[in-house]
Amino acid sequence: MAVRQALGRGLQLGRALLLRFTAKPGPTYGWGRPERPGPAAGWGRGERPGQAAGPGAEPRSLGLGLPGRYRFFRQSVAGLAARLQRQFVGRPRGGAGPCGRAVFLAFGLGLGLIEEKQAEGRRAASACEEIQAVFTQKNKLLPDPLDARRWQGFRLEEYLIGKSIGKGCSAAVYEATMPVLPQNQQVAGSIGLLPGRGPEIIPRGEEEQAPLAPAFPLAIKMMWNISAGSSSEAIFSTMSQELVPASRVALAGEYGAVAHRRSKGGPKQLAAHPNVIRVFRAFTSSVPLLPGALLDYPDVLPPRLHPEGLGHGRTLFLVMKNYSCTLRQYLRGNSPSPRLATVMTLQLLEGVAHLVQQGVAHRDLKSDNVLVEPDADGCPWLVITDFGCCLADERVGLQLPFTSWYVDRGGNGCLMAPEVSTACPGPRAVIDYSKADAWAVGALAYEIFGLPNPFYGQGSRAHLESRSYQEAQLPALPESVPPEARQLVRSLLQRDTSKRPSARVAANLLHLSLWGERTLALKDLKPDKMIGWLLQQSAATLLANRLAEKNCVETKMKMLFLANLEYEALSQAALLLCSWRAAL
Repeated sequence: MAVRQALGRGLQLGRALLLRFTAKPGPTYGWGRPERPGPAAGWGRGERPGQAAGPGAEPRSLGLGLPGRYRFFRQSVAGLAARLQRQFVGRPRGGAGPCGRAVFLAFGLGLGLIEEKQAEGRRAASACEEIQAVFTQKNKLLPDPLDARRWQGFRLEEYLIGKSIGKGCSAAVYEATMPVLPQNQQVAGSIGLLPGRGPEIIPRGEEEQAPLAPAFPLAIKMMWNISAGSSSEAIFSTMSQELVPASRVALAGEYGAVAHRRSKGGPKQLAAHPNVIRVFRAFTSSVPLLPGALLDYPDVLPPRLHPEGLGHGRTLFLVMKNYSCTLRQYLRGNSPSPRLATVMTLQLLEGVAHLVQQGVAHRDLKSDNVLVEPDADGCPWLVITDFGCCLADERVGLQLPFTSWYVDRGGNGCLMAPEVSTACPGPRAVIDYSKADAWAVGALAYEIFGLPNPFYGQGSRAHLESRSYQEAQLPALPESVPPEARQLVRSLLQRDTSKRPSARVAANLLHLSLWGERTLALKDLKPDKMIGWLLQQSAATLLANRLAEKNCVETKMKMLFLANLEYEALSQAALLLCSWRAAL
């Protein structure tokens, strides 16, 4: 406390000295104190620096670069510098010694330089906000394929279901479609739907027998219901994490014409993002006997379908877009180039940065939970899926109280960040998930760049454990990988979270590495030069978006970069990247 009082007293004395040396001569009152300025000359009664002058006026901008508590310094620094310089010039030669004049000049010039830096930062931040506003409007997602049928698709009987796409530990996924119906035709009478018998299953070998062979642009995920009961409310409550990426109207069929509003304090509703899966419809229905069910998952079926089954008769169904394959399947048959692998890693970081910005932690990132869709040139577009283990609690955000071992820490133990795997429960213990998913992206980057994941054990090969590994034990990435990407992967896998970049900074770093080669080659990277480069990128990206390159993955990534532009995070990434390049 004594130290705090001494510091506070020192600040008061310093401010008094500055006011004494810089105050203009004028009438005084009381004990020789200068007269207080009136409303026309300075602050009004009850006002503070930066406060609006009138009841409806907007507060003044306080600039960037210093904390909010230094309000006096930030407001008066420009005027103070100018007054010091004027007083130095206007003083008589005999009014002060050479030492005093030098001190005044140095102090005034120093304050002027600080104000100039603040002005540059304000201009750069303002330009970033304007660019962000433009690309936020341009970067809106395309409407989902069920938007034209806003109040359809909430019953399983409305879908044609194809073959099995895959299954996990809690669900099975099938390809599906909705038949094209005339407006005056009822759903129950359409082709492929049998009233009272549930959805018609169309095996792949019999597609040619159908009058119109349907495409399967959708995927239906059927959850396995072992303990949630059979009521819709109980199912939605138990499986609420699966609904985090659901759209606003995804639950409208269960709750009427008004979109379902989540209860306060429950799971969050994730805003749409191109690198995050979107759930178009979510509803409950009776469990059907789908292709391969008796062979692939007989134990989770209800007893009416399998005598030894343990599942309930009703469960949750999620309708999503059907993607080509998972990231694991894609990497088995493809070897992306170093630049393409860097772009793929960037997409994962963009998706994770969006989750962190929304206060959501995925907690189960792995190559099986990333979907892939190649563009026209074969460049893969990555989408994060499967939010069954996510942390999306409105009450705790990304800070999970870890009071006992019964608290769920997430899904994949092999790719669990060190701060999560080494956490010990206690009355005040908290697990911070703000950088946990970014760590998992660093581990997945090994698979993307063509190496085995060091945290997976395959056969007799030794593997690292997140609880105990050291950074020196991490295997080196190939020399063909760009040096910035190699350094970033090692930084993402830092055990100390204070040394690990956030997903936003890491994504900006790769953006700068991929598109800003000439700008970052400059030794003195000033804000004005950075803004000039951003304006050039904005013009080129808008032009490419209007041409045939609209579906190009790199063009879409540039659109995302400019739509999420923040000057502070961009500056951190630029400084970090320049320091890495200087150390090479």
